[in-house]
Amino acid sequence: MKNDNISFHGGKVSRSERYSVLGQKGIAVWMTGLSASGKSTIAVETEKVLVSMGKAVYRLDGDNLRHGLNSDLGFSEEDRFENIRRAAEVCSLFVDAGLIVLASFISPLASMRKLAREKIGDGFIEVYVKADPETCEKRDPKGLYKKARAGEITDFTGVTAPYEVPLSPDLVLDTEKYSIDQCVRILVDKILQLSALRQRNGLYRYERHKFRQE
Repeated sequence: MKNDNISFHGGKVSRSERYSVLGQKGIAVWMTGLSASGKSTIAVETEKVLVSMGKAVYRLDGDNLRHGLNSDLGFSEEDRFENIRRAAEVCSLFVDAGLIVLASFISPLASMRKLAREKIGDGFIEVYVKADPETCEKRDPKGLYKKARAGEITDFTGVTAPYEVPLSPDLVLDTEKYSIDQCVRILVDKILQLSALRQRNGLYRYERHKFRQE
């Protein structure tokens, strides 16, 4: 419930001024997909590439936030909504500051992703990291699918809880079709285009990144 005794305290620095200092627009790359689809792996590698290019970037991982900010939350639908709400609020602040945020959250329901998009606003990019449940279960580094099927874990997405596939994401990274390196190349290129500032002459301050050929 909102407290009538508090008010929003505005500052004297605009979002565009913060973007100008960093030389980039703030964007939130919201990566959704099943557990073991490749979200975290792609985010880690993408962050490394972007930092090597001098970009201001921060990675928010669903599991990591549950060690701190969201450590009081479980995996009921109500707690998952609160998990996404808090994560989206953090993303919104980072976007306002001018950072490129790589947010990896299963966010299984379309309504959860809609909540995140509304909280973050301009700069929100939905990326669907695609892999079917069978493939994810074969990869599963934590053995979570096996535990879920054995009844050791309840409310597990893809086994005992639903995952609603995004109908119109801004980008699809099919990790069954493409390697992690290929997915990173695709994502980095998209991020560079969307985070680019315009010069006074109307040209983008962006040059296509030349990845080394492996």
